[in-house]
Amino acid sequence: MSQMGSWLLDGDVQRLVVVVSGVDSGETLERWQFNVSVEDGAKNNYSKGNENVPMNSNTSQHKGGMKKAQTTKSLKEIHNEIQGIIKQITASVTFLPLLNEPCSFDLLVYTNKTALVPETKWEESDPRYILNSQEVKLRSFTTTVHKVESMVTYKEADEWEL
Repeated sequence: MSQMGSWLLDGDVQRLVVVVSGVDSGETLERWQFNVSVEDGAKNNYSKGNENVPMNSNTSQHKGGMKKAQTTKSLKEIHNEIQGIIKQITASVTFLPLLNEPCSFDLLVYTNKTALVPETKWEESDPRYILNSQEVKLRSFTTTVHKVESMVTYKEADEWEL
């Protein structure tokens, strides 16, 4: 996971995909996709901040006092957005079909071509798409560095052998 952190900080990650597969069938049952993009001008503005103070906010002198030139989100706002998507993922049990076999998961990481990939820890993979699937777009969230859009693709229950 330290490699993932390096890639994210360097802006090399384009997409993260968690693939849920049936152990017995080997079939891809769910595909959780998180598209990651670096916000404009954010790559050089990494910083830690107080959770109630906007991160990377710029101020300028204006007659009568200081005026904010650019407003960004506080850590608390970012945490609230992330909590919202976690709640939505948790609530997805209401529409996702039951998984009736033991499952495993794989993590697929789509990086820029210039990213340094240690061959001993990572290997090439197919995208593990699901044919005849349903797709549900989930919430997105932004930090002062990244924008993350998410969705889940799953195999329809009527195609499964129940």
